[in-house]
This record gives sequence, C-alpha cells and structure tokens, in this order.
Amino acid sequence: MDINDDPTSSTSCLTIAQARTEWDVQKAFLDSCSYGPPPRRGWNALQRSLDEWRAGSVPWPRWAESVDTSRELFGRLVGVPADQVATGAAVSQLLAPIAAALPDGAEVLIPDIEFTSGVYPFAVHADRGVRVRTAPLNTLAEAVDESTTLVSFSAAQSATGEVADISATTRAAREVGALTVLDGTQAAGWLPLNASEVDFLAVAAYKWLCAPRGTAFLTMPSQLAAADDSHPRRAECFDRLKPLAAGWFAAGGAASYGMPMHLADGARAFDISPAWHSWVGTAPALELLLDVDVDQIHTHDLALANRFRTGLGLEKSNSAIVTIGLDDAQQSWPAALDRLDAAGVRYSQAGGNMRFGFHLFNDEADVDTALNAVTNSASP
Repeated sequence: MDINDDPTSSTSCLTIAQARTEWDVQKAFLDSCSYGPPPRRGWNALQRSLDEWRAGSVPWPRWAESVDTSRELFGRLVGVPADQVATGAAVSQLLAPIAAALPDGAEVLIPDIEFTSGVYPFAVHADRGVRVRTAPLNTLAEAVDESTTLVSFSAAQSATGEVADISATTRAAREVGALTVLDGTQAAGWLPLNASEVDFLAVAAYKWLCAPRGTAFLTMPSQLAAADDSHPRRAECFDRLKPLAAGWFAAGGAASYGMPMHLADGARAFDISPAWHSWVGTAPALELLLDVDVDQIHTHDLALANRFRTGLGLEKSNSAIVTIGLDDAQQSWPAALDRLDAAGVRYSQAGGNMRFGFHLFNDEADVDTALNAVTNSASP
C-alpha cells in the first residue's frame, strides 16, 4: 500500500489512489509549480465545450454557468461564502483595484523574493508616492511597523517553496491597521488555506488547482465587514476600493446597455468577462480536489516531497515544493540536469533554483525516478 492510500486516514470521498486514476499525466511530472495537468473530468468537460463551440450547438450561458459553480467550489475550498469570491483571469489583474485603493504615500511590505504579480500592481503607483519595502520572508511579521499600509506575500514562495507564517504576519498587520494580501497560487490545492485569515486571497487556478490557464479568484471581506472596520486606515482603503474593470459581467446579469449602473452585490462586482471554456474546465478540477480533501492531499504531497529531500540528504520541510540551487546541484551531482532530461523528469527552474513540485497524481515511483536521475544512484 502506498504511504497515503489508507482510506481510514480521511473522511473524504476519494482516496489518493482513487483520485490518481483521473490523471493521464506522464511518469515523473513534477512541475505543478508551472502548471497542473487536468484531471480527466476537467479535460473531458473542456473538450465537450470546445466541440459545442465548433458546432454552434448550445447557447453561451451554459458555459458561463461554470463561473458561478467554480466560485462556489473555490469558496468551499478556502472557507468563505461564494459572495466573497471574485473571478478573473490573473492575480495581477485582481490585485489592481486593491493597489489603486491605497492612499498616496502608502507603504507596501513584501518578502524580498516575492513573485512579481504580487509586487508590480503596487509598484506601478510609485508616481503617487506608494513605496514598496522588502524583508526576508522568515522575518516578515517582525518587519511590519506603524508605517505599513499593506502586506503582500505568498503562502508558498514561487522561487523557493518556503511556506509563510500566515498567522504571525496577519496578526502583526492587524496590530498596526495594515491590510493583508495573500497570493495562494503556489499553495491552494495542497496547503489548507483559510481565506478569512487575511483581507484578500488571490489565486491563479492553473497550477496546483489543475485548471486551464485563464481562471483566477480573489476573496475579500463582505461589504458589511469592510464597512464595520474600526481602524481608520483600513476603513479608508475599503472606502476607496472600486471595481476598476467593471463591465457587463460585473452587473451580475442585471444590465447590458447604458445607464444607470447596476453592479452586482459583493465580490461579484469585481468580476471580469470570463473566458467561458477555461471555466468549464476549472469547475470539475475544483470538485475533484474537494472530493479528495485538501488535508489528505497535503499529507500525501508532503510525504513525497520529504521522501525526495531525505534521498538528497536534505532536512524535511513543510512544503510540497523542493528546491535545489542550480550551482549546488551542479557541484554535488554533476550532469544531474542531463540525467533528469534523459529520464523524462519534468521540473522547472526559477530564481536560480531547480523546482520539484509533488502533487496528488504523483507517487513514490515518481520520487525515486527523480532521485535516481539527480544522484545517479539506485532507487532507495
């Protein structure tokens, strides 16, 4: 039995072994940091919608229904109601209204190697005095001070896989009245996330959520919670927050032409017009992850990642992402990159590191294939 296939270990509907049968991914695909291959149910739904499009056989609202289905499923995944979930296409697009709501001269605190999608939406406001300050991720909470207006950070770092101390950072931000923006793109799907722990949670769905590229989510406080915020600086930002890309879809079906403006209630007002077919493939992927349960996926993914770390002589960690410095790899394991390519191991490189991501469709054989390729030794 695989280390995580015990059906008694979770109250979920599917075991890891059962869920794995939904994937047709090639052996030793360890690149969920770049994109997540779709489960068969997501792939099939997407292909059906493309065939319908080609034949002109169904009305478009049937595809658009997948947006609200995905919204509700994602809300369940991160613990908030659907009316607190906005849908979009990319993290940077969803963060743009938040950045625009910051007052002139605001300070944004970020980790020193934060992915640019969580940085540039704020940095482009330098012309009105918005400042971006950096600090190491492991001391980010300590770096929060009275000058901090907003903290933007990732739950799991793209370049290193390091998992943030979300509770400590949000607690420190709350003490000084700073807003918190969490990028869950490299975490949602394997790391249990509680969206209510932060002010805004942004996630691109094409990585660990195994959805087509072009779908993303943003959670935000309810209108009542934002209106009741007692800290003046936070209240000012919420008052300034507007759906800057408002269009027909932000009206929630209430308007298509002219004035007066009819925006939807809640986060739906921040939606942009959806890429229909991408959402058709997103909803089944989210449904499957919920059927398995993120807690069970978390246990499985960490076990595989730590098996890989142990085989490389590294300390265990709390991340499903394992990174090795390129220079370190070349020094410790000469020709490792060539052997990985020859063995068909799919991984990626970012920030001077080799990245290996372990997800629910992977198993111990994938780990051992990668280990053998890196170390040029027999499988453990």
